[in-house]
Amino acid sequence: MRTPRRDWLRHLSAAALTMVTAPRASAKPRWKSERAGIGLIGCRYQGTVIGQIARSFGDVVAIADVDRHVREQARASFGSTPTIHLDYRDLLSRPEVDVVMIGAPDHWHAKMAIDALAAGKHLYCEKPLTLTIAEGRPILQTWKRFPQTFQVGSWQRSDHRFRLAVEMVHQGRIGKLQRVDIVLGKNEQGGPFDVTAAPKHFDWERWQGQTVETPYIPERSHYTFRWWREYAGGQLTDWGAHHIDIALWAIGEMPNLVEAVAKWPDPSMQFYNVPTDFQVRYEFPSGVQMEVLDEGRNGILFTGTQGRIFVNRGTLEGTPVDQLTSQPLPREAFGLYRHDNLERPERVGKLDAIQNHIGNFFDLLGSGNPTISDPISQHASAIACHLGNIACEVGRPIRWDDASQTILDDPEAQRLCQRPQRAGYEVKEPD
Repeated sequence: MRTPRRDWLRHLSAAALTMVTAPRASAKPRWKSERAGIGLIGCRYQGTVIGQIARSFGDVVAIADVDRHVREQARASFGSTPTIHLDYRDLLSRPEVDVVMIGAPDHWHAKMAIDALAAGKHLYCEKPLTLTIAEGRPILQTWKRFPQTFQVGSWQRSDHRFRLAVEMVHQGRIGKLQRVDIVLGKNEQGGPFDVTAAPKHFDWERWQGQTVETPYIPERSHYTFRWWREYAGGQLTDWGAHHIDIALWAIGEMPNLVEAVAKWPDPSMQFYNVPTDFQVRYEFPSGVQMEVLDEGRNGILFTGTQGRIFVNRGTLEGTPVDQLTSQPLPREAFGLYRHDNLERPERVGKLDAIQNHIGNFFDLLGSGNPTISDPISQHASAIACHLGNIACEVGRPIRWDDASQTILDDPEAQRLCQRPQRAGYEVKEPD
């Protein structure tokens, strides 16, 4: 059985570890006795979900969203007392905001996270942490300079089913891990869509942020942003930020080879532009193989030399799971993470698991201890997701060198690790 410390270190991206070390413990946080002031950025759906759950630990005092209707509806949901802002930077300037929770679309996560850290705010940011591989470095460098408590919203780590599955893999309940099979689901297909005028209550120019400015199409924004490569990565970064993250937690290392096959919609038309079909295969230095599909039973199948475990948001099953009756694995024996609050009940399912995930964040607020989905581990998980999309785009195997954080011997694929950014919206370390 591997030691917990070794498991922790093996999971982290090697280059990320050279960039940042865990922040030192600070003085006793005042939030043990006082309620934190919470600022919400991006409130269309997930931002409001996490904000409502966070009210168990603090008070929502400020809201920012580029859609006036959304921010006004959000304020009504939180008792009509929070201040509301078009520009999130105005929210960051408010001294009563102790904690920032980001529910904005993916292409805004990195810049908002950097700005929040630089403003001295503790941070809960929705997954995936980044839009591109290159965005991870300035986030980690900023966190090194401004070491606030930082949780990424990959909440399956706080779901007891997923946590138990990974603990069982690490503790040898399936023997030596050989293979992981993941099903994420299909990308949405749609289009062609019509260009129209943006509604007056919606600041479309600001919503686009770092991306190339384009005429307004309603389907590009709000929930369906995830099916456009300009703003997200389809299922590989949506569900992938959950399932691939759990898989990497179990495998304990980064892939060194990724290959994929994909089919694409017509690029000359205004269609959703993520792949209509995809299949991605990952190889790891230890010999573990991982395959990610878009069809089949959603979930994760771990296969080892002595058994298999399947887990998704509705079940945990397999012979090793059945054997827990006679060979229990209590939470006190878990070794993957050292800062569990064992007073919290075991919870499963999205909303209940998010309650524990946000609870982990607030438990550690200002303590200097790492959260269960800290930015180092989540940068590594995002890299794996982005590599899958890059392999889909180039249509050939790519080799990843984690120490240098580069794709080897393939300039075209390496260029896809970053994107041009519009002036005024660049993702970079603060001055």
